Amino acid sequence: MDRFDPIPETALDWHRAGEGACLATVIETWGSAPRRTGSQLAISGQGRIEGSVSGGCVEGAVIVEAIEALEAGEARELEFGVSDQDAFAVGLACGGTIRVLIEPVGTVLPEALLADLVAARAARRPAAYVVDLETGTRRLDTDGHAERFRMDRSGFEEGTRTFVTIHNPPLRLVVVGAVHIAQALLPMARIAGYDPVLIDPRETFGSETRFPGETILHDWPDEAVEKAGLDSRTALVLLTHDPKLDDPALLRALRSDCFYIGALGSSRTHAKRVDRLQEAGFSEAEIARIHGPIGLDIGAAGPAEIAVSVIAEMTQVLRQRS
Repeated sequence: MDRFDPIPETALDWHRAGEGACLATVIETWGSAPRRTGSQLAISGQGRIEGSVSGGCVEGAVIVEAIEALEAGEARELEFGVSDQDAFAVGLACGGTIRVLIEPVGTVLPEALLADLVAARAARRPAAYVVDLETGTRRLDTDGHAERFRMDRSGFEEGTRTFVTIHNPPLRLVVVGAVHIAQALLPMARIAGYDPVLIDPRETFGSETRFPGETILHDWPDEAVEKAGLDSRTALVLLTHDPKLDDPALLRALRSDCFYIGALGSSRTHAKRVDRLQEAGFSEAEIARIHGPIGLDIGAAGPAEIAVSVIAEMTQVLRQRS
């Protein structure tokens, strides 16, 4: 679970070990650039690396520049692939262009600031590392940048030389109910970038045989949801349409920051669910967070197609919510 690329963590470890470290970040791209803006590479003073800024195309040149920047104690901006010929010379045969910022840890990027970023990532708190390339000021924001966090989009603030690197926790999917839909949904979710957790106190349903290699919790749903955690990067999917199993998890979810709550069942089943929640004291706005019947209306038939509709709706909510 929680598949972070440990690039800031590795840079901090190298720095604290006395080896020296730089963080290289893609700050701008044009054309067929192989890595998106915000992609990072950690480089040690001994030339060790973690991560990538180009999928291997320009890493060699970046390593050389990073070691020189580390010795000089200065930041550097590099640009690769201005023309197709130049791009081919450094390995960008696709003709794309990238700009990379190199920041030595300690002299340019303060150790304390990097440590705060690492701590935020460990606590699953979304964080934005902000650097003003005109003034050299750097800070860590945990508020604001809502659109960037939602879209996982690093980049320059419009009309400025202020670059924002978004560090979002990995996406998680918590599924209650080891049913046929879950057997299709979990592998699909993993392909889409989620770390899935399956919850079902019925061990016959939630078995290793039926869900090989999956993380399965056999606690009662409210306890299991508490153990798994529900935060702003977590989606909760309820698939049993049995109030005894779904409702305990649902009550916890409605008091959490999870970005998506979906519940299987017909319109009639959902209406009964709404009645129970109203009797439990939940407001209309809180109940409206539930997507029920679950999934986009694509005419899905069968477990696999229903799973597709659920993944599609999760993506829509994550990327388009206000």
